[in-house]
Amino acid sequence: MTLELYELPGCPYCAKVISKLDELGLEYESHEVPSSHAKRDEVKAVSGQTGVPVLVDTEHDVEGMPESDDIVAYLEKTYGDAAA
Repeated sequence: MTLELYELPGCPYCAKVISKLDELGLEYESHEVPSSHAKRDEVKAVSGQTGVPVLVDTEHDVEGMPESDDIVAYLEKTYGDAAA
């Protein structure tokens, strides 16, 4: 499993990334984070900030990509052609 997603249930930005992962047929490990930013030490450790979603892709040396739009664009660029 090379893809990991740090997410919060009910987060629309996370849902956008999950939708893209599903659309591309990608398997990933989900890490549900606490709703309190103060308790998101795991997210901060991988990305340097506490917002979600955050994507980790060990196969491509992505250690903690924040921002849903950036993640969706990355997934399309990296995995979109493989799914076509």
